[in-house]
Amino acid sequence: MKKQKRFGIDIDGTVTCQEALLPFINEAFKLQLTLDDITEYELTPFVDVPALEFQQWFKEQEPRIYTESPMAAYAGQVLNEWKESYELYFISARSENLLPVTKQWFDKHDLLYHHIELIGSHDKIASAKKHRVDLFFEDKHDNAVAIAEECRIPVLLFDAPYNRMAVPENVVRVNDWIEAKAWVDRWRQETAE
Repeated sequence: MKKQKRFGIDIDGTVTCQEALLPFINEAFKLQLTLDDITEYELTPFVDVPALEFQQWFKEQEPRIYTESPMAAYAGQVLNEWKESYELYFISARSENLLPVTKQWFDKHDLLYHHIELIGSHDKIASAKKHRVDLFFEDKHDNAVAIAEECRIPVLLFDAPYNRMAVPENVVRVNDWIEAKAWVDRWRQETAE
Protein backbone atom coordinates (compact mmCIF):
# COMPACT_ATOMS: atom_id res chain seq x y z
CA MET A 1 0.00 0.00 0.00
CA LYS A 2 1.27 3.44 -0.94
CA LYS A 3 2.11 5.84 1.92
CA GLN A 4 -0.25 8.80 2.34
CA LYS A 5 1.29 12.15 1.53
CA ARG A 6 1.93 14.20 4.67
CA PHE A 7 1.27 17.94 4.61
CA GLY A 8 2.98 20.45 6.91
CA ILE A 9 0.58 23.31 7.43
CA ASP A 10 1.19 26.64 9.13
CA ILE A 11 -1.79 27.97 11.10
CA ASP A 12 -1.73 31.76 11.42
CA GLY A 13 -2.22 33.59 8.13
CA THR A 14 -2.63 30.26 6.35
CA VAL A 15 -5.50 28.38 8.02
CA THR A 16 -6.66 31.52 9.84
CA CYS A 17 -7.36 34.58 7.73
CA GLN A 18 -4.47 36.94 7.22
CA GLU A 19 -6.41 39.89 8.66
CA ALA A 20 -7.08 38.08 11.97
CA LEU A 21 -4.65 40.15 14.02
CA LEU A 22 -5.60 43.57 12.64
CA PRO A 23 -8.83 44.22 14.59
CA PHE A 24 -6.92 43.59 17.84
CA ILE A 25 -4.04 45.86 16.82
CA ASN A 26 -6.40 48.58 15.60
CA GLU A 27 -8.40 48.49 18.83
CA ALA A 28 -5.40 48.44 21.17
CA PHE A 29 -3.32 51.07 19.38
CA LYS A 30 -6.12 53.27 17.98
CA LEU A 31 -5.20 52.56 14.35
CA GLN A 32 -7.07 51.77 11.15
CA LEU A 33 -4.68 49.35 9.47
CA THR A 34 -5.83 47.10 6.64
CA LEU A 35 -4.04 44.08 5.22
CA ASP A 36 -2.84 46.19 2.26
CA ASP A 37 -0.97 48.42 4.72
CA ILE A 38 1.10 45.48 6.02
CA THR A 39 3.94 45.26 3.53
CA GLU A 40 6.36 43.33 5.75
CA TYR A 41 5.91 40.51 8.23
CA GLU A 42 7.31 42.41 11.23
CA LEU A 43 4.44 44.51 12.58
CA THR A 44 6.20 46.99 14.88
CA PRO A 45 6.93 49.55 12.11
CA PHE A 46 3.18 49.87 11.50
CA VAL A 47 2.22 50.20 15.15
CA ASP A 48 4.74 52.91 16.16
CA VAL A 49 5.36 51.70 19.70
CA PRO A 50 8.61 50.27 21.08
CA ALA A 51 9.16 46.66 19.99
CA LEU A 52 9.27 45.44 23.58
CA GLU A 53 5.93 47.06 24.37
CA PHE A 54 4.34 45.50 21.28
CA GLN A 55 5.78 42.07 22.13
CA GLN A 56 4.41 42.31 25.67
CA TRP A 57 0.97 43.31 24.38
CA PHE A 58 0.99 40.46 21.85
CA LYS A 59 2.02 37.87 24.45
CA GLU A 60 -0.82 38.97 26.72
CA GLN A 61 -3.36 38.95 23.87
CA GLU A 62 -2.33 35.74 22.10
CA PRO A 63 -4.92 33.44 23.75
CA ARG A 64 -7.75 35.83 22.87
CA ILE A 65 -6.47 36.44 19.35
CA TYR A 66 -6.10 32.72 18.62
CA THR A 67 -9.49 31.92 20.14
CA GLU A 68 -11.26 34.55 18.03
CA SER A 69 -9.30 34.28 14.75
CA PRO A 70 -11.59 33.62 11.78
CA MET A 71 -10.74 30.78 9.45
CA ALA A 72 -9.36 31.64 6.00
CA ALA A 73 -11.84 31.37 3.14
CA TYR A 74 -12.29 27.78 1.95
CA ALA A 75 -9.73 26.41 4.45
CA GLY A 76 -12.28 24.28 6.30
CA GLN A 77 -13.83 22.97 3.11
CA VAL A 78 -10.51 21.96 1.54
CA LEU A 79 -8.88 20.59 4.70
CA ASN A 80 -11.95 18.51 5.48
CA GLU A 81 -11.88 17.09 1.94
CA TRP A 82 -8.22 16.15 2.51
CA LYS A 83 -8.56 14.54 5.95
CA GLU A 84 -9.04 11.02 4.55
CA SER A 85 -6.49 11.31 1.73
CA TYR A 86 -3.58 13.08 3.41
CA GLU A 87 -1.95 13.33 6.82
CA LEU A 88 -2.45 16.88 8.12
CA TYR A 89 0.40 18.05 10.37
CA PHE A 90 -0.07 21.59 11.63
CA ILE A 91 3.28 23.18 12.49
CA SER A 92 3.11 26.65 14.00
CA ALA A 93 5.40 29.25 15.56
CA ARG A 94 2.92 29.57 18.44
CA SER A 95 4.30 28.72 21.88
CA GLU A 96 3.59 25.27 23.26
CA ASN A 97 1.57 26.70 26.16
CA LEU A 98 -1.06 27.71 23.57
CA LEU A 99 -1.79 24.09 22.60
CA PRO A 100 -5.10 23.91 24.55
CA VAL A 101 -6.35 27.16 22.93
CA THR A 102 -5.22 25.90 19.53
CA LYS A 103 -6.94 22.52 19.88
CA GLN A 104 -10.13 24.23 21.09
CA TRP A 105 -10.07 26.42 17.97
CA PHE A 106 -9.70 23.35 15.73
CA ASP A 107 -12.55 21.61 17.55
CA LYS A 108 -14.78 24.70 17.37
CA HIS A 109 -14.21 24.85 13.60
CA ASP A 110 -14.62 21.09 13.21
CA LEU A 111 -11.15 20.72 11.65
CA LEU A 112 -9.46 17.36 11.87
CA TYR A 113 -5.73 17.23 12.52
CA HIS A 114 -3.39 14.27 12.64
CA HIS A 115 -0.82 16.24 14.62
CA ILE A 116 -0.35 19.77 15.95
CA GLU A 117 3.11 20.97 16.84
CA LEU A 118 3.68 24.41 18.37
CA ILE A 119 7.40 25.10 18.19
CA GLY A 120 7.62 28.62 19.64
CA SER A 121 9.81 29.76 16.76
CA HIS A 122 9.47 30.58 13.07
CA ASP A 123 12.17 28.03 12.18
CA LYS A 124 10.03 25.12 11.01
CA ILE A 125 12.73 23.24 9.10
CA ALA A 126 13.54 20.77 11.90
CA SER A 127 9.86 19.95 12.40
CA ALA A 128 9.27 19.58 8.66
CA LYS A 129 12.23 17.18 8.45
CA LYS A 130 11.35 15.29 11.64
CA HIS A 131 7.81 14.62 10.41
CA ARG A 132 8.95 14.01 6.83
CA VAL A 133 6.34 16.25 5.27
CA ASP A 134 5.94 16.04 1.50
CA LEU A 135 4.52 19.51 1.00
CA PHE A 136 4.23 22.64 3.17
CA PHE A 137 1.67 25.46 3.34
CA GLU A 138 2.95 28.80 4.65
CA ASP A 139 2.39 32.57 4.54
CA LYS A 140 5.76 33.82 5.86
CA HIS A 141 8.13 34.40 2.93
CA ASP A 142 11.45 33.47 4.53
CA ASN A 143 9.92 30.34 6.09
CA ALA A 144 8.56 29.24 2.73
CA VAL A 145 11.92 29.76 1.00
CA ALA A 146 13.94 28.09 3.77
CA ILE A 147 11.65 25.04 3.98
CA ALA A 148 11.60 24.64 0.20
CA GLU A 149 15.38 24.88 -0.07
CA GLU A 150 16.38 22.87 3.04
CA CYS A 151 13.73 20.14 2.79
CA ARG A 152 13.64 20.06 -1.01
CA ILE A 153 9.87 19.96 -1.08
CA PRO A 154 7.28 22.22 -2.69
CA VAL A 155 5.86 24.98 -0.50
CA LEU A 156 2.60 26.73 -1.26
CA LEU A 157 2.91 30.37 -0.19
CA PHE A 158 -0.40 32.09 0.52
CA ASP A 159 -0.05 35.47 -1.16
CA ALA A 160 -0.19 38.58 1.04
CA PRO A 161 1.16 42.14 0.80
CA TYR A 162 3.83 41.20 3.39
CA ASN A 163 5.30 38.27 1.40
CA ARG A 164 5.60 39.48 -2.19
CA MET A 165 9.37 39.12 -2.53
CA ALA A 166 10.85 36.81 -5.18
CA VAL A 167 10.61 33.06 -4.56
CA PRO A 168 12.52 30.04 -5.86
CA GLU A 169 10.92 27.63 -8.30
CA ASN A 170 9.61 25.17 -5.69
CA VAL A 171 7.73 27.90 -3.79
CA VAL A 172 4.35 28.30 -5.46
CA ARG A 173 2.26 31.37 -4.74
CA VAL A 174 -1.49 30.77 -4.29
CA ASN A 175 -4.28 33.22 -3.49
CA ASP A 176 -6.52 30.94 -1.47
CA TRP A 177 -7.33 27.36 -0.51
CA ILE A 178 -9.23 26.71 -3.76
CA GLU A 179 -6.06 27.48 -5.73
CA ALA A 180 -4.04 25.40 -3.26
CA LYS A 181 -6.37 22.43 -3.78
CA ALA A 182 -6.15 22.74 -7.57
CA TRP A 183 -2.34 22.79 -7.36
CA VAL A 184 -2.31 19.80 -4.99
CA ASP A 185 -4.63 17.84 -7.31
CA ARG A 186 -2.25 18.41 -10.25
CA TRP A 187 0.83 17.67 -8.11
CA ARG A 188 -0.73 14.46 -6.81
CA GLN A 189 -1.41 13.25 -10.35
CA GLU A 190 2.14 14.08 -11.44
CA THR A 191 3.75 12.37 -8.43
CA ALA A 192 1.49 9.30 -8.73
CA GLU A 193 2.80 8.52 -12.20
